[in-house]
Amino acid sequence: MYSFRRLALLLALASAVIPVLRAQAPDSSSNPAPAAQPAPAAPQAQAPSAGQLSVQARIRARREQRRATALHEAYDHLYEIYVGAGYLRFTPGSTLQRVNEYDWNVGVTRYFSRRLGVTVDGRGYYGTPFIEPQQGNPPAGSVRLDKPAISQYAALGGPTYRFYLQPKYSISGRVLGGYASGNFTGDTNGYGTLGVLYPNGSTFAASAAILGEYNLTPNVGLRVAPEYYVTGFGSTLQNNFGYTAGIVVRFGKQ
Repeated sequence: MYSFRRLALLLALASAVIPVLRAQAPDSSSNPAPAAQPAPAAPQAQAPSAGQLSVQARIRARREQRRATALHEAYDHLYEIYVGAGYLRFTPGSTLQRVNEYDWNVGVTRYFSRRLGVTVDGRGYYGTPFIEPQQGNPPAGSVRLDKPAISQYAALGGPTYRFYLQPKYSISGRVLGGYASGNFTGDTNGYGTLGVLYPNGSTFAASAAILGEYNLTPNVGLRVAPEYYVTGFGSTLQNNFGYTAGIVVRFGKQ
């Protein structure tokens, strides 16, 4: 009997203590999980301010103004004169090999705009072709006929167009046509064409050239011009290639 009462007392005490212990124990389900931290945002480039844009615009405007002024000073001229020398590979007779000819070259261009002008050109060519000794040549000790001097002169005219312009240099194209006169027998001591040279006479001439110029000053430049030069001596066509080079002087404002 005594044991039964003691057991009942222990059960009563346990039933009173267990709810208290449950209330004090931490409940993992009642604590919310910590929120995920957002990833730091990537730094964004700052847009230039209105003041910075204004400074850059002024710099660009000044640069363009300087370029426009340099182009005006170099290319807005009424006239351009040039003088120089050159080289040409010329065929002096239909059966002869090409000969090296050296030339002088002068001209003037009248410009109607910054790019377009009309050129008048004059030039003279001089060379010494080689001719095989042949029957009928004068005896030894007299004038040599195997290397006679020849010459030709031309007056040409046509348009010139500047298709690329920079303050310090330019590239132009030029096409000329006109008249040429050849003297091929003046050094043959009366033996004429020797059967191989073109006869003396006049014919047409034409030229197509690319002009490259480098400006030393706004009024003075250096020019190199590779050239195709065609003539019609002896009722045939002579397709010749060479170049001219010289100095250019510009004057007169448009």
